[in-house]
Amino acid sequence: MSLIYSLARGRAKKLRNFYEFFAGGGMARAGLGPKWKCLLANDFDRKKGVTYALNWGDDHLIIDDIRNIAPEDMPGNPDLVWGSFPCQDLSLAGGGAGLKGDRSGTFWPFIHHIQTLRDENRAPAIIALENVLGTLTSHQGKDFVAICKALSNLGYRYGAIVADAADFVPQSRPRLFVIAIRDDLKLPPLTTAEGAKSPWHTKGLRNAFDRLSDELKDRWVWWRLPAPPKRKQKFADLVEDNPTSTRWHSSAETTALLSMMSEVNLAKVETAKAAGVKMVGTIYKRTRHEHGIKVQRAEIRFDEIAGCLRTPAGGSSRQLIMVVEEQQIRSRLISTRETARLMGLDDSYQLPERYNEAYHLTGDGVAVPVVRYIAHHLFEKILSTKESTKSRAEA
Repeated sequence: MSLIYSLARGRAKKLRNFYEFFAGGGMARAGLGPKWKCLLANDFDRKKGVTYALNWGDDHLIIDDIRNIAPEDMPGNPDLVWGSFPCQDLSLAGGGAGLKGDRSGTFWPFIHHIQTLRDENRAPAIIALENVLGTLTSHQGKDFVAICKALSNLGYRYGAIVADAADFVPQSRPRLFVIAIRDDLKLPPLTTAEGAKSPWHTKGLRNAFDRLSDELKDRWVWWRLPAPPKRKQKFADLVEDNPTSTRWHSSAETTALLSMMSEVNLAKVETAKAAGVKMVGTIYKRTRHEHGIKVQRAEIRFDEIAGCLRTPAGGSSRQLIMVVEEQQIRSRLISTRETARLMGLDDSYQLPERYNEAYHLTGDGVAVPVVRYIAHHLFEKILSTKESTKSRAEA
């Protein structure tokens, strides 16, 4: 075996290092895959931390407020620092506090930790942030501008994409991914575009870019990824016949659910009954204003994808399913294993036993195949270019 071939094989086996802040159940880690080594995982939620440790171990896990992480708690030299910082203050359903809020405001200690790494000559090659689309418009777009400015001040170029989990799994879940690369690194071929490209750069993202100052626009990168392959999986493929985390409704409960539907939604059920094949719909209960009064409605969709999973803050936020086979109609809460499948987690992933804890864990996570797609087409190409440049310089 030649020396060059031996060295090439050694580089191929090298693991990339990363930190995972706001780690939850470790879904970003699941998406990065076995070629990546986690040096630090952090989340303040002890219940999520128990599940993280159950699936990934706890030798690198710190369950504490990110503000309490000390420099000595951050080992090694991360190639990537991932941060799915809390969305509540940025969400359209939240209170509108934005980056000044107690929860979404944890973005700032995250940035402080990157600054610490930079001061110690350990700045990661890549920073990745994930959050809801409300990040683009929070405080009339000023919060997004603040994010870009913070990354620029750290010595990074940055760009963003909008990826919908529905391109990979049968769940409607559009999310914003801000990806920053350290100034001294080369941008690999075919990872950037001259301007915005569909489907990754939506109108909302382009509008957010337009609100940036000229100085911040000069630091912007239009990331380029191939269009995702057509998804073959349907929501019905993920449904359990005999779930253990929930039960099928009684006929009376199903009838009560149907009685909460508007004529439009009942027509969808009738259409499903006439289809002649098994149809699976998903339902959210929502409060609507009708004739000047508030009415709780059950709204159903039969488009082969589930609605976006949300953390359960009340009964109306728990998604239900309805299975229609000719004249038979059954309904129940979505099972926790089904929520995990909708996030792209393998069935080997161990979930909390309590329903609400499992639903909260999955509904608060990042879709695993979306992370894998971004890692394959951007992160790993950037780091391969970095390693190749370093090898040539040392030759």
